[in-house]
Amino acid sequence: MKPFAPCRKCSGTGVRQARRKVKLCRRCHGRRYRLRAGRRLLNTGRAVHRDGTRTARPRRLTDREFSEWP
Repeated sequence: MKPFAPCRKCSGTGVRQARRKVKLCRRCHGRRYRLRAGRRLLNTGRAVHRDGTRTARPRRLTDREFSEWP
């Protein structure tokens, strides 16, 4: 499936007419597309998992890995 779909508020044009003015669509910010609900849910789940898991500890250097002075 595709992660993006045309904006439903502006019908994929990116602009809305308010009275006699033409404005950018507030929902899609003029980009003409929106994220689908499933992709938004997946992104949120990934962010929660990433924030809740520990990062790998930086490796400690041992004396063997340092080079001797010339």
